[in-house]
Amino acid sequence: MPASRPIWKGQLRLSLVSIPVELFSAAKTGAKPSFNQIHEPTGKRVHYEKVVEGVGPVDADEIIKGFEYEKGEYVLLTDDEIDAVRLETRKTMELTQFVGACEIDPIYFDKSYFVVPTDELAEDAFRVIRDALRNSQKVGLGQLSMRGKEYLAAIKPSGTGLMLETLHYEDEIRKSDSFFSTISSKKAEPDLLEVATALIEKKTAPFDAGVFKDHYQNALHELIARKVKSKGKKITADKDDGPARPSGANVVDLMAALKESLEGGSSKKPTPSAKKPAAANDEAPPARRSTARKPAAKTAAAKTTAAKAPSKTAAKSTATTRKKAS
Repeated sequence: MPASRPIWKGQLRLSLVSIPVELFSAAKTGAKPSFNQIHEPTGKRVHYEKVVEGVGPVDADEIIKGFEYEKGEYVLLTDDEIDAVRLETRKTMELTQFVGACEIDPIYFDKSYFVVPTDELAEDAFRVIRDALRNSQKVGLGQLSMRGKEYLAAIKPSGTGLMLETLHYEDEIRKSDSFFSTISSKKAEPDLLEVATALIEKKTAPFDAGVFKDHYQNALHELIARKVKSKGKKITADKDDGPARPSGANVVDLMAALKESLEGGSSKKPTPSAKKPAAANDEAPPARRSTARKPAAKTAAAKTTAAKAPSKTAAKSTATTRKKAS
């Protein structure tokens, strides 16, 4: 059993089958540096006090929750009154609907949690639900309450266990129209689309999160270590603004470069990775029609030149005739 404490304990229910389960956060805390605010002249940490206007600092036991129903007007609620709001989902998550594994738009996903049975007696029913979801390629939907909020959640198989994903409700998601309305619906040029698709295929690989590292957090840890080693001395970092943002001219150059790559006429030297034998999905995109016309143009030019220039046989015959005449 994991060393961390479960954030929720309850029943996972499917119809008349109830399985005691526990939820554990799938994301690690403390992986990123956490900073405190420090008073620079003294080097001491800054603390915050709960203050009431006209009263000053107040004790924590004098504070209760309040909801502002009008400007400056609050209805006060005690913890006992809030706890009295009984929801079945506080202790039970019932799977009320099932959907295809790919039907949920990723924009709805919020946080991930591991779901494990509480004991060996619960494992039999747990395995049935897990394997049934896997075989049917479905995701179970339900609701549960934790941390003072009721969540919409999806359950899916993950390894030997289950994964719970909390989902945003529809009214929590912004509509994209106001953001995308200024973007033209014009389609990409076919030749540019073709080479872009070929590049995507070339870089396609199975997902492996371990390939990607948080360079910023690594750099922060390194900076902190250097600062500790230097005993707090100021460290001047090398200025690095990163790659320049493309201007209008650069965008035009990019278009030309994509077209040149599509036609296979790039003059740049291949990188080491480009020298490797191409895989089946690394084949170059088919050449454009304009490229196929070039040999035909040369043939036509050659025919024209041949028509203008006399053949060797004709030239020899003309020279013999002139000799006899003389």
